[in-house]
Amino acid sequence: MQATRKTVQCISPSGLHTMSYKEWGDPLNPKVLVCVHGITRVSDDFDALAIALCQDYRVVCPDVVGRGYSGRLRNPMHYQIPQYVSDMVTLLARLNATTVHWFGTSMGGLIGMSLASLPDNPIAKLVLNDVGPVLNPDALARIGDYIGQDVRFDNFEDAQEYIKSISLSFGPHTPEQWEKLARDVLRQNEDGQWVRHYDLGLAIPLKASTPEMAAIGQNMLWAAYDAIKCPTLLVRGEKSDLLTTASAHEMAQRGPCAKLVEIPGVGHAPTFVQPEQIAIASDFLLNQV
Repeated sequence: MQATRKTVQCISPSGLHTMSYKEWGDPLNPKVLVCVHGITRVSDDFDALAIALCQDYRVVCPDVVGRGYSGRLRNPMHYQIPQYVSDMVTLLARLNATTVHWFGTSMGGLIGMSLASLPDNPIAKLVLNDVGPVLNPDALARIGDYIGQDVRFDNFEDAQEYIKSISLSFGPHTPEQWEKLARDVLRQNEDGQWVRHYDLGLAIPLKASTPEMAAIGQNMLWAAYDAIKCPTLLVRGEKSDLLTTASAHEMAQRGPCAKLVEIPGVGHAPTFVQPEQIAIASDFLLNQV
């Protein structure tokens, strides 16, 4: 089974940009599953999940703007959730999808949560992978430290080791899986060096954030979460430093009262390339709630 890569044109306050996406399965299947990656990852993260589910769904996996094969924004301050939600609405219009199921890892979960909170939204089932309204500031600082670093490597092996070193919280993976996780987010520049496949400007809005802005954002995210009406699955890595145990349990008690599943031995965030993790998602998505 192979995916088809397509593009859709989106708009930001500073102009037009393209968003690339991978589409798996029957393009006429009315059952659509949208899978959206984390802040520095790409659509290829969902290859294993898409292969497992593309007999049941038309699986659509975008590269969020600024990452992978999508365009870059002229003003990096627009690399924020409202812009991403706007782009996803454009994508859903292109797909002609009136209802969808949504799987979002970290940032992809925040996009899904924000979209699912809107009146008349199309999300019928929502999977939040290791993310919620409360984002641990220490974890955000850890992530922010490496996002804007202009690291370059002369060979793929060193680049792969770097990606693995900043991704150890993903949990145990085979050497082949680690290679793919690295290859998906690396590219060679014009000098033949291996660099990360995203706009380093992603770090600019993070660095501009203040504690006051973060507090306002958290209140807005809780309001969005509480407005969600669809069945929701919350997956937490047992060792996650982004989504705390307390926050996860609060999410299970309020708003959509998410079904909570913890994955042992994994931090932020489960990759859903392992069969037992894929089974968690497929059981929730394909069965009645």
